[in-house]
Amino acid sequence: MADALDYARSNTERFREELFDFLRIPSVSARSEHDGDTEKAARWLAERLRAAGLTSEVIETPGHPVVLGEWRDAGPEAPTVLIYGHYDVQPPEPLDLWTSPPFEPTVREGRIYARGSADDKGQLHMHVKALESWLQGAGTLPINVVVVAEGEEEVGSENLAPFVEKYRERLACDAVVISDSAMFDEGLPSLLFSLRGLAYVEVHVRAAKGDLHSGAYGGAVANPAMALARMLATLHDENGRVTIPGFYDQVKEWDADTRSAIAGLPFDEERFRSGVGAPGLTGEAGFSTLERLWIRPTCEVNGLLSGYTGEGAKTVLPAKAMAKVSFRLVPDQDPKRIARLMEDHLRAVKPEGVAVEVVELHGGNPWRADPSGPLFDAAGRALEQAFGATPVLVGEGGSIPIVGDFERILGAPALLVGFALPGCNMHAPDEWFTIDNYDRGIGALVRLYDELGTSLRG
Repeated sequence: MADALDYARSNTERFREELFDFLRIPSVSARSEHDGDTEKAARWLAERLRAAGLTSEVIETPGHPVVLGEWRDAGPEAPTVLIYGHYDVQPPEPLDLWTSPPFEPTVREGRIYARGSADDKGQLHMHVKALESWLQGAGTLPINVVVVAEGEEEVGSENLAPFVEKYRERLACDAVVISDSAMFDEGLPSLLFSLRGLAYVEVHVRAAKGDLHSGAYGGAVANPAMALARMLATLHDENGRVTIPGFYDQVKEWDADTRSAIAGLPFDEERFRSGVGAPGLTGEAGFSTLERLWIRPTCEVNGLLSGYTGEGAKTVLPAKAMAKVSFRLVPDQDPKRIARLMEDHLRAVKPEGVAVEVVELHGGNPWRADPSGPLFDAAGRALEQAFGATPVLVGEGGSIPIVGDFERILGAPALLVGFALPGCNMHAPDEWFTIDNYDRGIGALVRLYDELGTSLRG
């Protein structure tokens, strides 16, 4: 392992320059005009895996391609670890809120500012460089490795589960390692024990066949914007609980030890509030802020559209209104069932004179890990050696839909170990990733592969 660590330390500047090249590719999976860029990012990544010492190929799917890398020379007695990440990124808008161009990496005060720096190109690239450090620095690896990198994580990973099903024998492994999350705080490494799932829908409300004059028709024809507002207002009660009948029926309550561990984390609520710039914090009564973020489900309006929103006045009665609504789910809620319950609820509270349609966009199941055992123990040792601090167990409010699919299809446990920091602006302007965590994280992954080679063997 010493040779691998020495190699990583002596190549830090080159590693960073390569990462900057990766970040310059605008692989925005949600935009068809960037399809060529997304393909370019896949091929760039495949080339870097080959240069690291793995075999690699770009495998087409009905959507964006999957990059598959492999190194299997550790022998049949050594464990096989699947490393997952994604090379696609979120759209960069609003562009005017970026201090520097989103696809021109810029270093300021020890941070790399660029779209994808934290989510997930930076963290995926760390794995590539840790693998290279072993194969080029030490000449071998203590584990067999499969790398799966997709280009559709930011749009729901629609084609990845079918890909894993199709190639399940080739992807067979003893553990799945994913770096697409954050540490609890600077200098405090973390291991994830839970992810919330997702159900995402569009709500369409319609009345007249076209916009109408609000004076000539207002009061006689239903207003979809008002109807939608009234319907959305029924989704929560005064205590912040979701009012959709049956919404909590499948919620698996967390044990007292988990809640106690969450309460014991060094969480500064005022720092969190001021960091997001909110005048105050709110949520479901009876739960702390971290519990609301990690172990409780939510219902949120993500976007609204209706009527005239341009400059000046235009007195119209809109013909239609639309809302995007997402649900963050916890074990054992099912995203398809939640979408159906949402539709049933809206039809029950719908005002007269309008039609409502609920379109299910995408979703993913929640995930919960058992943090005891050799996988988490190995990661704990590697992180402590790299960062000089004992890692803490944390939850994540976001969703990585494929985690549960990996465990279900491959029968292998997942380990989520991330290196971004709170406030790194994932999905927002001025996304950033610290140079220190990038460098230390590569060393941590070098150590992790070594620990897994011992802990998972036999």
